[in-house]
Amino acid sequence: MPMAAQDIVRLIQEGIPGARVEIEDLAGDGDHYAATVVAAAFAGKSKVQQHQMVYNALGGRMGGVLHALKLTTMAPKP
Repeated sequence: MPMAAQDIVRLIQEGIPGARVEIEDLAGDGDHYAATVVAAAFAGKSKVQQHQMVYNALGGRMGGVLHALKLTTMAPKP
């Protein structure tokens, strides 16, 4: 069963408080998404660390309920 975009947004925002999240359903099938996540918590972290934070917020759903997620992550610009 596909994962709803609003559930992805909710999980990321719960796991990374203050994060701004934009989701795009790439294939219209609820299985292939692109997410842009902007969070102050990403400041000073590498892209790998930022992506790990998002995956941790998703609680192990990647590769299961959530098939594919293209991530763009960044700290807010000052």
